[in-house]
Amino acid sequence: MAGPNLDCRMYESRYPEVDMAVMIQVKNIADMGAYVSLLEYNNIEGMILFSELSRRRIRSVSSLIKVGRIEPVMVLRVDKEKGYIDLSKRRVSEEDIQTCEERYNKSKLVHSIMRHVAETLGLDLEELYIHIGWPLYHKYGHAFEAFKIIVTDPDTVLGSLTREVKEVGPDGQEVTKVVPAVTEEVKDSLVKNIRRRMTPQPTKIRADIEMKCFQFDGVLHIKDAMRKAEAAGNDDCPVKIKLVAPPLYVLTTQTLDKDQGISILTKAITACSEAIEAQKGKLIVKEAPRASEEEEDTGMGDVDVENAGPGITE
Repeated sequence: MAGPNLDCRMYESRYPEVDMAVMIQVKNIADMGAYVSLLEYNNIEGMILFSELSRRRIRSVSSLIKVGRIEPVMVLRVDKEKGYIDLSKRRVSEEDIQTCEERYNKSKLVHSIMRHVAETLGLDLEELYIHIGWPLYHKYGHAFEAFKIIVTDPDTVLGSLTREVKEVGPDGQEVTKVVPAVTEEVKDSLVKNIRRRMTPQPTKIRADIEMKCFQFDGVLHIKDAMRKAEAAGNDDCPVKIKLVAPPLYVLTTQTLDKDQGISILTKAITACSEAIEAQKGKLIVKEAPRASEEEEDTGMGDVDVENAGPGITE
């Protein structure tokens, strides 16, 4: 038995509008131009004539278009009767490209979540779009915006969706009833998938410094400077400073806002530097604050500066 239909366009409209930028994947190069799939419209076919590849004289087609490449192009003509779609690469502006890429990345995530729910529950993907996806596009401009709200408040978004069903009443007459569009089963699966895919993950930010203080009580001065560094953090962006191996220290923070994290670590380094220099010590930035993919090399771990010996100042 065949499973449910999991192929569907991303938007309610079956075809794109003329003068709209759309995301395509190049399928093959022919004599006249390139055949492509429109990724947002269930891979319907379009064509880019060679004359629409570039504003400049074409020396090499292969340098301008490659099979498998995904990129935005402009819609020139749509013949819905014959299913022909003519596209242009040379008429798409930088602004169009950016808008198209942003929209496509959002639509692709929405589509992936919708498809996963349909597949998991054995539902027809287009039905799911008709009752949930496309109404959310209408109401929120893009279903992605609705999904962002669903992360924290699913009932407000999904509770407002309804659909009409026809039933035969006790008198044998057909009546139309308005019922919730989303069953509890679909809602649970959708919310679970949206939360898994769309809950923002904090970014790790780190900076590496060298800190020395050869004064009497240098350990205490370093400890005080470390405190000043940590005090530069806040609840959203707490700063930690750890000893890697004398005189190397690493400052770290985790935050949803990368720019804020870099800014706060920069302030922490400044506070630390001012404190240690006031005691005739020295701080050198070895690596400026940056997003860190790898696990931090915390070396010796948290330093017990209360009981640290003179080695910390060497």
